Amino acid sequence: MERIFKAYGRLLADTDLRFTRYLYEKINWDNRLIVIKGGKGVGKTTMLLQHIKRSFPDVRKALYASLDHIWFATHSILDLAEYHYTHGGTHLFFDEVHKYRGWEREVKNIYDSYPQLHVVVTGSSMLKLEESMVADLSRRHRPYTMEGLSFREYLKLEQVADLPVIPLEALLQNHFMEASQITASVKVLQHFEQYLKTGYYPFYLEEGDGFADRLQQVIDTIISSEIPSVSNIEYDSVYKAKQLLGVLAEQSPYTLNIASLCNTLQVSRNNVLKLIDLMDKAALVRRLYSADGGMKMLTKPEKILFSNTNLMYCLTPNADAGTMRETFLASQIAAAHSLYMPVQGDLVADGRWLFEVGGKGKGFTQIKDIEDSFVVSDNLEIGYGNKIPLWLFGMMY
Repeated sequence: MERIFKAYGRLLADTDLRFTRYLYEKINWDNRLIVIKGGKGVGKTTMLLQHIKRSFPDVRKALYASLDHIWFATHSILDLAEYHYTHGGTHLFFDEVHKYRGWEREVKNIYDSYPQLHVVVTGSSMLKLEESMVADLSRRHRPYTMEGLSFREYLKLEQVADLPVIPLEALLQNHFMEASQITASVKVLQHFEQYLKTGYYPFYLEEGDGFADRLQQVIDTIISSEIPSVSNIEYDSVYKAKQLLGVLAEQSPYTLNIASLCNTLQVSRNNVLKLIDLMDKAALVRRLYSADGGMKMLTKPEKILFSNTNLMYCLTPNADAGTMRETFLASQIAAAHSLYMPVQGDLVADGRWLFEVGGKGKGFTQIKDIEDSFVVSDNLEIGYGNKIPLWLFGMMY
């Protein structure tokens, strides 16, 4: 028990309060059971510690514990909850819950047995409740999902500018004025280029030139540890997942050809689709289904992108510019909207807004005469009409 408290104290003392993620203000911290999911490395742990440091004058009332700590090899989270509660604790923060088998049942027991305790848990973006627990926990918990840094957050973290969030509909309607105001004081394009390569994961600040190596470690941990921890797959499937990621790195955006993938990986169609599903849930790739696919949407995506541009640059140093643009736009819009692959254009959001993505000189030929259609252009500071600069979509959260 002493080791848990010592680790908690060290982490808390080292927590910086100067920058908090967008999700912090959206969370109702008064809820008795909160579940926060997110990709590895996006800042979930830091946010928990910041909340404790900000909100608890007496930090002994709260307790943070990562469930991959060796202490939990011989003890349960129920043991920790009992000790914390009987010693005056009111809040528990459990990190990395996907590393602890049966966490759902024990968290439910804590919720039911200690009505004065508030519990916050975080886990992998692929975290799912066991079917037997879904009904019980779904009535109790409040779920949230954390994305990586937006371009807006990156500018704030870099102390370049503290800009307001611009929701998608407001951005589409007022992009000229919004971009004009921002670019009057910020040279956005030079910062945007760096963000695309290293700005999505907050740990870029501490890694410097070692960012690519750290991100490779994150990728390996997700495939070798996180995916097996929440799904029943064998070692061979883990190896196939690495192979699949390599194929996608060479051909992204990958217009899906299941037969070709099955042949390359030497696995069945069902296993290929399962691997793609797991990597999508693990925030490594993003599946795009046809906007008019009907029931086919339930079986086969039409295109696969990397989840964000940092992953893309890490695995494909000479990344295709067109794919990079599409990957960025998808990563920003998908944080709050549904995305599909349209018949014409590159992306459609919420079944309503159609986007064609390209360079500065991109025209409207491919989407002309389509209502609510927009050209999204890279290397452009300020747009006009229905032509919008790519970087501006980084202001959405």
